[in-house]
Amino acid sequence: MTREEREKRRFSEAFKKEKVNLIEQKQITVIEISRLYEVSRHSVYKWMNKYGHRSKQERMIVEKESEGYKTSVLQEQLKEREQEIGRQQMEIRYLQEVIKHWSSELGIDLEKKVKRPL
Repeated sequence: MTREEREKRRFSEAFKKEKVNLIEQKQITVIEISRLYEVSRHSVYKWMNKYGHRSKQERMIVEKESEGYKTSVLQEQLKEREQEIGRQQMEIRYLQEVIKHWSSELGIDLEKKVKRPL
């Protein structure tokens, strides 16, 4: 079907409601409707928003299993990095206290005497 032919087509309201009902009952998918009737998925989603039984405030979230898994892996990695940063900050505070203690003990400003790496 050419683009002009597709643009001239109009689906009846009853047709749209029937297809939305089938989608909501999980008898057919949006992609299958799109391919079968050569209509864009965007149009099918518009039909669902207009004729569907979901409330207007409710959103449909389509997520692959792998995306959920990737998200959990990334969250775990973030947690590990935050823990490492916390350990490093504690080590820095400890070393600062050691320098402060020995500076006062020896009467020398060790911070000025020690050359810090860049």
